[in-house]
Order: sequence, then C-alpha cells, then structure tokens
Amino acid sequence: MLFLIAEDDLSSRLILQQMLSPYGESHIAVNGKEAVELFKNSLEGNQPYDAIFLDIMMPIMDGNKALKEIRRIEKEKFGVGYKQVYIMMVTALNTPKEVIESFYEGGCSSYVVKPIDRRKIIGKLREDKIVK
Repeated sequence: MLFLIAEDDLSSRLILQQMLSPYGESHIAVNGKEAVELFKNSLEGNQPYDAIFLDIMMPIMDGNKALKEIRRIEKEKFGVGYKQVYIMMVTALNTPKEVIESFYEGGCSSYVVKPIDRRKIIGKLREDKIVK
C-alpha cells in the first residue's frame, strides 16, 4: 500500500509513518500544497495513494483546502462516479465547524482527533477496509 502523510509536526509525522509501516510505504508532505503536488504526481505516475492523512493546521495551505483541492482534481480527472482516495483528517481541531468543513464540505473519509492513537487510527482503517 502507498500512503501520503501531510503533517507539519515532525513527531506526528514520525509516529504516523511508523504506525503505517507494517502496511506499506509512506510519502511525507509538510504542508497542504506539497500534499496536493504529491497527489497530482501520484496520479500522473499511475501510482495513486491508497490513503492520505491530513492535518488541518498546516502552513502555506491548510488540510481542509488541500482536501478540497484533491477532491476537485479527482472529479476533474475521473468524472462522476469515480472511487475517491481515502482521506483521514488527523487533527487537534474538534470543533463542529472543522468537522462539518472536513466531512460535508470537503468530503473526507474519516476524522480522528489527536493525540495520535494507534488503536483509533488502525481500528478506523480496518473498519473502513483500508488495511487488514
């Protein structure tokens, strides 16, 4: 499997990368703009990501803007009825505004509140049939 972790905090990136390592390879982005570029490159190289993990609070482009841009790119490239990449928001923000923006306006697949917890994240990935 191939994962993209977009997280500006080094320790959070390392924890997620280590947590996902038994399931596949992880690419790293330190802001939303880098995440969108890596996503585009993965599609152009015909090696799409199986799952993307986005923090909301990142410099240059935040996670919700990156989420919306990734969904726009998918729709533009694949049209109606395409299978979207699985995107989990992993963030310290747990306000109704952020949850609504991520799920209903952005189209994320899942939303997990920090601190990063292996059982929550891997459990959710198993529940959603991303990993076994």
